[in-house]
Amino acid sequence: MAVRTELRSLAYSFSQIVAPALAGLLLRHAGLTSVLLIDIVTFLVAASTLVVTRIPRPAVSEAGAAARGRFWDEASFGFRYVFQRRGLLYLLVIMMGIHLTAALTYFGVLPAMILARTAGDALALASVQSAMGLAGVLGGVLVSAWGGPKRRIHGVLLGAALSFILGDFLLGVGRSTLSWASAGFIAEFFIPFIVTSDRAIWQSKVPPDVQGRVFAIKGMLQTAMMPVGYLLAGPLADRVFEPAFAPGGALVGALGGLVGEGPGAGMGMMFVCTSIIGLTVSLSGYLFPAVRHIETDLPDHDAASEAATLQLEQA
Repeated sequence: MAVRTELRSLAYSFSQIVAPALAGLLLRHAGLTSVLLIDIVTFLVAASTLVVTRIPRPAVSEAGAAARGRFWDEASFGFRYVFQRRGLLYLLVIMMGIHLTAALTYFGVLPAMILARTAGDALALASVQSAMGLAGVLGGVLVSAWGGPKRRIHGVLLGAALSFILGDFLLGVGRSTLSWASAGFIAEFFIPFIVTSDRAIWQSKVPPDVQGRVFAIKGMLQTAMMPVGYLLAGPLADRVFEPAFAPGGALVGALGGLVGEGPGAGMGMMFVCTSIIGLTVSLSGYLFPAVRHIETDLPDHDAASEAATLQLEQA
């Protein structure tokens, strides 16, 4: 299971390097219509593989048998499964906080900040994005070769903490393409560790026959944080932080030495803020024993199945 998650992370990061470069070339020489047509064709090719691929049905677990019933009972099973296991519930809440914090700046205003601070230099933005894609590939390769930390929860919590405090903070205070590319590299390098460790924990704790229902809830709640972050990022940048760090702005005197002033400085301060928030959210997981000891206190689905079988044999 861990190998599959590592390869998924590696494939995504590799696409972040290749896709922007190819898209730029195609957009310049073939036009937007051709790019959109290629996008549609590649989607159809990817979707068609599901038609010809045989996906074996996993054995029915005790949890899977309990999930059967009316449509609403099955649809709500994912919620019940997570809420009945505090370790998974608290870990999910932490990951929701990480997604929200990342959406506020890392995904929400990073391009706008770099373009604002470089007077619209698209090459600077491309350099930063390429560095981030390269870091994701290198991180994915390392995770695939090493396998990640023995205790996966450290990969999630420490990986996220390091990504925020080293990556986001340096992105916020940086003043050059090299500094932003270096910060983006650091931030992205830890993401394969976070994603792989988180998926490995969930896949080991949730029986395969109910993973679809449980992971759908997990994905829905985590993904729901992204548009919330996007919706907040714009107004915060345009109406709060950028005016506060414009020349003569209210916070220039107190914090201008950290992030500077002028276009993009306010968004830089947003990165500083999310680096602290993200660090706090990530490390807060260690305050909860259910999260800190999730890999030992919450039995793997294989172990739970073996225990149930043993009880039936003894009965």
